[in-house]
Amino acid sequence: MGNGFAEIGDRHRIMGPESKAGRGMSEQLYDLMSTQRAIRRLRPDPIPDDVLERIMQAAVWAPSGGNLQPWRMVMVTDPELRATLGGLYARRWEVFAAMYRKRIAAAPPEEQAKEERTIAAGDHLGNHFGECPVIAIVCFNPDRMAVTDAGLDRVSVVGGGSVYPAVQNLLLACRAEGVGSVLTTLLCQDEAEVKALLGIPDDWYTAAALPMGYPVGGGYGPIARRPVQDLFFRDGWRRPISGD
Repeated sequence: MGNGFAEIGDRHRIMGPESKAGRGMSEQLYDLMSTQRAIRRLRPDPIPDDVLERIMQAAVWAPSGGNLQPWRMVMVTDPELRATLGGLYARRWEVFAAMYRKRIAAAPPEEQAKEERTIAAGDHLGNHFGECPVIAIVCFNPDRMAVTDAGLDRVSVVGGGSVYPAVQNLLLACRAEGVGSVLTTLLCQDEAEVKALLGIPDDWYTAAALPMGYPVGGGYGPIARRPVQDLFFRDGWRRPISGD
């Protein structure tokens, strides 16, 4: 079986970023990133094996500290296992959604309406999580990470830098293949149950769960994010990135 992503990478290296074709590929990448919505309404239709293989290969290409790749993903396709995970997720989502609605109760009507649309999509996922054809359970082993911020007086985040790039690669590959997905973490609250269900070893833990499936309706489209100048600074905190 040919590796489509490898072939694309080879062509890009040969053509170079300055070639017309290279620029076209760059534009495609930016288009993928700027339309990579969180897709929570997913169909139960199966994902072909060759599509899933390309998506997994993309995750493998992600960087990690020391190139140790201290992550693994369990691709859950068995209907009974998915149903069990779906039950756990639905319980957690119900609690989270109630807190979410309480938090936005005092917001202006326009903002409430926007947030309610997001919650409604989450409700759909909560009710159908176990029906998604593939659920990727992301695991990590902290003993294989150089967690350089472990001793600081704050939440440690460095270890995630060797895990979540693989998740993002997987999500981008899903986008490229027209497969919907979304990064969720509620099942981490049921880590013991998930580990027992899937036979995950004691020294491995869970970092995320990604339901995967073809979108209901249009799926992907333009995303809303804060502008660059709000998030990037030059040479110091709150110093404008632009000289204008």
